[in-house]
Amino acid sequence: MGELGRWAILFLLFVVPYTFVMSALGGWLKRPRLAAAGRAGMIATVFLSTVASASLVALLLTDDFRYQYVVNYSSSNLPIIYKIAAFWGGSAGSLLFWTWLLSIYSLLASYLKHHQRAVMQPVVTAVLSAILFFFVLVMNAIANPFQLAPMEVAEGNSLNPMLQNPSMMVHPVNLYLGYIGFAVPYAYAIAALLTNQTGATWLKVTRRWTLVSWLFLGVGILYGSQWAYEELGWGGFWAWDPVENAALLPWLTSTAFLHSAIVQEKRGMLKGWNMVLIMVTFVLTIYGTFLTRSGLLFSVHAFASGPMGAFFLTFVGIIVIFSLAVLIWKWPLLKADNDYEAVTSKESSFMINNLLLLGSAFAIFWGTMYPIVSELITGEKMTVGAPFFNRVNIPIFIAVVVLMGIAPLLAWRRSSFRLLGKNLAFPLAVAVVFWLLARMFGLRGEMALLAFAGCVFVAVIVVMEFVKAVQARRQMTGESAVVSFFRLFQRNRRRYGGYVVHMAVVFIVAGYAGAGAYEVNVQQMLEPGQSMQVGAYTLTYEGLTQTGDAYRTEVFADVLLEKDGQALAVMRPEKVFYTLGGQPSTEVAIYHTWLGDLYLVLGGWDEETGAAVFQAKIFPLINWVWFGMYLMMAGTLVALWPERPRLDGPLSANWGAAARGSES
Repeated sequence: MGELGRWAILFLLFVVPYTFVMSALGGWLKRPRLAAAGRAGMIATVFLSTVASASLVALLLTDDFRYQYVVNYSSSNLPIIYKIAAFWGGSAGSLLFWTWLLSIYSLLASYLKHHQRAVMQPVVTAVLSAILFFFVLVMNAIANPFQLAPMEVAEGNSLNPMLQNPSMMVHPVNLYLGYIGFAVPYAYAIAALLTNQTGATWLKVTRRWTLVSWLFLGVGILYGSQWAYEELGWGGFWAWDPVENAALLPWLTSTAFLHSAIVQEKRGMLKGWNMVLIMVTFVLTIYGTFLTRSGLLFSVHAFASGPMGAFFLTFVGIIVIFSLAVLIWKWPLLKADNDYEAVTSKESSFMINNLLLLGSAFAIFWGTMYPIVSELITGEKMTVGAPFFNRVNIPIFIAVVVLMGIAPLLAWRRSSFRLLGKNLAFPLAVAVVFWLLARMFGLRGEMALLAFAGCVFVAVIVVMEFVKAVQARRQMTGESAVVSFFRLFQRNRRRYGGYVVHMAVVFIVAGYAGAGAYEVNVQQMLEPGQSMQVGAYTLTYEGLTQTGDAYRTEVFADVLLEKDGQALAVMRPEKVFYTLGGQPSTEVAIYHTWLGDLYLVLGGWDEETGAAVFQAKIFPLINWVWFGMYLMMAGTLVALWPERPRLDGPLSANWGAAARGSES
């Protein structure tokens, strides 16, 4: 299987350039047969990358320690689920995984049907095959997953203990699906420029691609936050780690792109801006992989450093130069069809939203890269910590949340100040009352309170929009409120799916604000039988237990959790020591409630007395973040689902008029 995989990635060195040449010639010479040959080459690319991927998975599952990758990232006692996760757990394997996914995406993109397909498809395939060739070249040159081990070994090093978590089956895969997916709208943007098709077609064709990639990347970031929260034992969920930041950057720019694309579709504006945004988003996905593999910045997420970082940096430079050259060359074609008419318009609100998101992205990018820049200039690496990122980004995020509530109430072109004030009066009053009551009951932290007030403001607006639409539909159809509510999504999945996503953002922001601003942290050494108080909870340490086998030793503490004298649970935080070496892993114990988690870490212990050090934290509302993640998935899937054809006739016309009246 190893030889089969090695030959498969070697053949890709010839098949992928063939695909590029045939597709490029087919587009340039307008020869459909050459374009078809390019698509055939993409089919062969998918086949070969699938063979190589299946071969590597087979080597991992069969513990074939003749191959260095299997030695580095697997072991005979590793559970099957983590042997599969080892496929993308190492640098070389992750590159093969990336290549396989990108080849599938590229093949699907090559067969997308639209009225400009004959003109744009060959260029799209050529661009995607050029991107594919880079990964194929790196795999064959410096990161071959089928390299033989220099000596015979009986056992592997196993997967990093920190990665032996169920989230490893979700977090990296979602990040890869998100990162890779943005290659498709980027390729269509380049094709639109090179073929002079700079209208909204390329946006409409790739809207679902962009939305799916945005969803995967967002879910990947949130699952990564949950993995860090549950697995690393450091007692947090977001550390502004360089690789965390690298994943957040394209998510922010793609969020801006999703909103500005609507402006181009509706009003023919922001054509050049959309091109810039999707180019920046794609560049940032490659920048993220560069940071992960360069070794320039320390991160718990990073692969080992090596020459691969230089390859990725060169590739980033090539993409930037090529994209700028095409953009400057074709810039005269990107003139807007309309101008801004008023500040109080939907297009203006989307533009302000874009500027806020890009401001946040720039601050995060600068803070992430500052240690490298400072070392180049002064010779000293000066780090930028969480206080900087929080101080800059929290006010921006609050402003984005507030604008998220205002934008749906604005009309295209121009909105009446009087009508806008009328629509905003009740939500604003509710938010102000909430803020005053929170202060009255002793809640502190101005930024957190503003975040909560902003979330209340948006939530009230979303609920009001649903109520108005349901009432309008009931008047026109006579349906029950429940039936009318669900049929709203059939009527306009994109609009109401977007409202669900906005509500998901409310939960996520409120969860992070509560957990970040009102965290309770207690650290104490206890002897068996002693207790500690953490908020309203009482923790009583009962003793240590050690278990294990030939491969690992587990030491866990039994801690009785009580509240108001009532026993709630026995919590068991633990440390795991691996026979094969490496750092021990920390398994935290978490007691979940809707209003917050009690988080317990076993820090260390005295072998003679049995005394142990515990760190206990309370994270208010943290589970709202995870709930918001699933709600975001649901809302995005609703927006993605194809809408039913609209009926023509009096009922349809009356309902449309009533709905428009309710939404004004």
